[in-house]
Amino acid sequence: MKCVAVVVLLSLFSEGLSAPLTSCDALLKPITVSNEEMLGRWYFTGGSSDIPGSRSLAHLMTSVWLDLTVTSRSNVLNIVQTQRIFGECSSLAYDVIFENSTMLIEQPFYLKEVYLSTECADCLVAKEDIISGTDNFTSLLMFSKSKSISPAAVELLKKQAECLQLPTPIIINSNNEICPDNITPSEGLSALNSVLQAKMGHQ
Repeated sequence: MKCVAVVVLLSLFSEGLSAPLTSCDALLKPITVSNEEMLGRWYFTGGSSDIPGSRSLAHLMTSVWLDLTVTSRSNVLNIVQTQRIFGECSSLAYDVIFENSTMLIEQPFYLKEVYLSTECADCLVAKEDIISGTDNFTSLLMFSKSKSISPAAVELLKKQAECLQLPTPIIINSNNEICPDNITPSEGLSALNSVLQAKMGHQ
């Protein structure tokens, strides 16, 4: 979901482990999420990705929150994403397609996001498939209505990462200072695409 910039900025590198296939089938089965359940503020609490080159940024990105709101189009949501990186706050705004429990970005890169089961009642776990040029990547991200998550939710997220053969998720310190609301956002998708292409060595 949300996360588009988080996808670009977050990756921890280590060898992924394979969980048993039968349990993985259940852990990776998409769940139903309504438009109403997507709305509001979400705090990024942790995740993993196979996008290369972002390990150091993952540790410098100390907080991220997102506000999701409706637009005039029934299948489009607006995301304002605010993050603290290198101790500096910045904000991005972009629209995404959301229908049938799936989030889509089609241009300038492709992203498909579905949602997986979680042990946290007020959380969303997003599995993202990303295509940039000829490169394909997978990310697993957790968001919560509160800034902290239970150990059980973290353990389930780790098992889901194993099933996807992703590195062990990075968990954000819930005591980190978050950015304020009064930051004017810049246009998001073009900025995110520039970062993504730079990571891939396209420019």
